[in-house]
Amino acid sequence: MTQFPYLQKANGSFVDSEVTKVGDIIHAWDGSSIGGIGLIGAPLSKSSISHSGACFAPGTIRKALSGFSTYSIEEDLDLANWTIQDLGDITMHVTDIIQSQNRVYETVHSLLKENPAWLPIVLGGDNSITYPTVKGFSEAKGKVGIIQFDAHHDVRNLIDGGPSNGTPFRSLLETETIVGENLIQVGIRDFSNSKPYHDYVNKKGVTIYTMKDVRNNKIIDIMKESIETLKKQADSIYVSVDMDVIDQSQAPGCPAIGPGGMNTIDLFEAITYLGEQSMVEGLEIVEVDPTVDFRDMTSRVAAHVILNFLKGKQKRIMNEKALKKVKNGGH
Repeated sequence: MTQFPYLQKANGSFVDSEVTKVGDIIHAWDGSSIGGIGLIGAPLSKSSISHSGACFAPGTIRKALSGFSTYSIEEDLDLANWTIQDLGDITMHVTDIIQSQNRVYETVHSLLKENPAWLPIVLGGDNSITYPTVKGFSEAKGKVGIIQFDAHHDVRNLIDGGPSNGTPFRSLLETETIVGENLIQVGIRDFSNSKPYHDYVNKKGVTIYTMKDVRNNKIIDIMKESIETLKKQADSIYVSVDMDVIDQSQAPGCPAIGPGGMNTIDLFEAITYLGEQSMVEGLEIVEVDPTVDFRDMTSRVAAHVILNFLKGKQKRIMNEKALKKVKNGGH
């Protein structure tokens, strides 16, 4: 092909030798041990109580990730030297929702048991994957605390519709996989929940920050309070991001969009801070529906959630190195 220097592979994109894209640092898992961050897809959406194409989200989020650079100009740090394993997607059962959820549980639990240093970034799928994922996570990690970004409590009863995307935290609480004191909900929105369900989480001792709380306080202060609370009573922290926590103007590709939600800047700031915390050992993104999205806007926001989480982890590494250097007298 050297005699045809201007030909490139079909669908090839422009390549700049001085730009590292996130796609360049993501590699397919080879089945060996995992010692760092790894992506895994849980493409389940048959359990959604409303129309949802969230099963397609792992693919669109990966595609969105590959289009961004690894350099954070705000923090002057680069993720170019990172290696992120992509474990692929968990295969869902064609018709059986419970079986699909069990597959999520078994996969996450087995992977963490064999690879305790693995930090999973789970790409949903609808919010129903949270129950089996956290169940598997907690059995491997111990007592887990959860910081949940969501417009909804997600504690619907299990009688009316079974284990759906509206019930994951009900299931976690009822099975005592977590205790209410270890669940912190951020961004709960007006006219998106019922009083009985609000009373339920209050009775269970869940900490709730409504959107009014988010508007009236600095998001970093809320995160600091949350971490301090969970440090006292949990072994590790899992972060759940339901994308409908974001205002519909910035995340139109969610099954349950609504006005009055968080803005992306606040969410990114919160996620970066959480990424800096050593206790935070898992992240999930759920409720992205590419079939109703506009130009993959919501998948792009999801990609930035991941990038800001990685930025936080890199900041922690850099801070630890700087502190070690000071302790060693600058050497």
